[in-house]
Amino acid sequence: PLPCLSSQIKSNRDRDTKIFYSITGQGADAPPEGVFTIEKESGWMKVTQPLDREHIDKYHLFSHAVSENGKPVEEPMEIIVTVTDQNDNKPQFTREVFRGSVPEGALPGTSVMQVTATDADDAVDSYNGVIAYSILSQEPREPHPHMFTVNRATGTLSVIASGLDRERVREYTLTVQAADLDGEGLTTTALAVIEIADINDNAPEFDPKMYEAAVPENDAGREVARLAATDLDEPSTPAWRAVYSILRGNEGGAFAITTDPTSNEGVLRTAKGLDYEAKKQFVLHVAVTNEAPFAVKLPTATAMVTVNVEDVNEAPVFHPLVQLARVPEDVPPGQTIASCTAQDPDKAQGQRIKYLVGHDPAGWLVVHPENGLVTARDHLDRESPFTKNSTYTAVLLAVDDALPPATGTGTLLLTLLDVNDNGPEAEPREVTVCNRSPQPQVLTVTDRDLPPNTGPFRAELSHGSGDSWAVEVSDEDDTVTLRLVAPLEPELYSVYLRLLDRPGKAQLTVITARVCDCEGPVQSCPQRPQPATGLPFVLAALGALLALL
Repeated sequence: PLPCLSSQIKSNRDRDTKIFYSITGQGADAPPEGVFTIEKESGWMKVTQPLDREHIDKYHLFSHAVSENGKPVEEPMEIIVTVTDQNDNKPQFTREVFRGSVPEGALPGTSVMQVTATDADDAVDSYNGVIAYSILSQEPREPHPHMFTVNRATGTLSVIASGLDRERVREYTLTVQAADLDGEGLTTTALAVIEIADINDNAPEFDPKMYEAAVPENDAGREVARLAATDLDEPSTPAWRAVYSILRGNEGGAFAITTDPTSNEGVLRTAKGLDYEAKKQFVLHVAVTNEAPFAVKLPTATAMVTVNVEDVNEAPVFHPLVQLARVPEDVPPGQTIASCTAQDPDKAQGQRIKYLVGHDPAGWLVVHPENGLVTARDHLDRESPFTKNSTYTAVLLAVDDALPPATGTGTLLLTLLDVNDNGPEAEPREVTVCNRSPQPQVLTVTDRDLPPNTGPFRAELSHGSGDSWAVEVSDEDDTVTLRLVAPLEPELYSVYLRLLDRPGKAQLTVITARVCDCEGPVQSCPQRPQPATGLPFVLAALGALLALL
C-alpha cells in the first residue's frame, strides 16, 4: 500500500543538534512532483505513487540536512533511485496480419518471411522483455500439419516440410505467438498469411488430342482448326500461356500455328495455298509448351491434326504465262504465228479447254478454240500505233467447261520484224519563197522503217518540177535542200519530190510552194497594192456573165 517507506537518510551530526531533512530534484519538487517525500525529522523517504519503469527508469534526487536554525550541516547528497522492472507489459506484434509468399515446391529450409513483436519491459537486465516466437496453428493442415517453422529468437518463418503445391493449397494461415520471459511469460498472437506462388510445374495438356478438318485448296491464311489445351498453373501467367509448334507433317511449310491471346487456343492456319492435285491429306503432329520453361522435368503434350484438302475448280494455266514470238510484219493472213496452250490443274476432272482471244486491240489475230494455234487474220504493221517498240501485246483466254467455268489468262508478245514497206517522206509540205534571190528550203526526211530500210536517201524531181526547181540531199543528216532555179510568176506551185531509201523504196511527196514577188528570205508573201478603182472587178464580173450566156 502507498505510501510506503523506501529508505532512511541519517546525518552523523544528529547527536550534537537536532537535524531536519528534505529532498529536491525529479520526483520531489520537480516533475513529476510528489512521487518521493521524506519525513522531516526521521529522514525516512516514502514512495507516494506507483512507479512505471517504462516511463521513468531512474530518478536523480538530492537530500539536504539542516540544523534548527536552518543552516546546512552536510553537503547535499545525490540519491539515484533505480526502478526495478516488473513484467507488467505483454509483447505486441508490429502487425495484426503478416503477409508473405513462397514458391510451390520450395525445399525445407527455404525462408518465407519474418514476424516481429516488441515488449516494453526490460530485456537487458531481465527476461521480462525477451521474446520467444512459436506457431500455434496452421490452416489448412495439409499435406502436413507442420509445413512451416519459426525461429524462436528472430521470428523468421521458413519451410520445414516438402510438398507445397499451389494447385492443392493456394494459401496458408498461421497463428503465431510471441511470449516474453523467453517464452514463459505474457503472450500475444498474430496471423501470418503465406501465399504459395505458382511455378511452371504443370505441363499443358491437349483436350482433345485428335482433330480433323477440311480446307479448300489455294486458300492461304485460312483458319483450319483451333486446338484447346488445359493447364493447372495460374491463368494468364507465363507458366499458363501456351506456345504451340508443329513437330511433323509440315515439311513444305504449308501451315502455321499461333496462340490466341484471349482463349489460349492454338490457331492452325494455311501459310500458303494447298494443292489438291499434289497432296490430298496432311497429318500434323502439334506440340504445346508454355512461355515460361518447365520448373521440373515434364513431358511435352502432343496432338494429331488430320487436314483433308478439298478440290476446287481451278483455272487453266498457260505454259508459259508470257509467250514470245517473232514474225515479219508482212506475214500473210491465215499464217500461224504462235502456239499458246494451257493445262488444267484439275487433272482428275477431265475437263476440256476452249481458247479465246481476250484482248487484241488491232484485231489482227485469231486463235483456234481447241489447240490454241494463233494465226494472223489481217495484215500486221510494225509502224501501227498499237505497236510499242516493235512489240504487239495480245491477251489469250483458256476456259474450262466446269459449272461455273474457270478462266485462265496468258499474254502473247509479238515482236514484229521490220520489212521495207514505207518510203521516205519530207517535211514540211508547204514552203514560201521569193522569185528573186530565193532562199533555199531545207526539208527533213523521215522513214518509219528501221535500218537498213532507211537512209542514206536519194531525191529526184518529177512531173516537170525539175524545170524550175533543184533538189540536193545532205551528206551530214537526213535533210534535202529545195531551191528555186528559174524565175516564176507569183503563184502556188506543186513540186513533185520523189525520195528513195537505201534499198530503193520510193515515196512521192508533193510540196506546195508559194512563190512571192519579192527578193531574198521571206516568211509570207507581201500584199500586192490594190487598184484605185473597181474597174477590173466589174470587167471580170461582166466577162463571167457573158461566159454563162
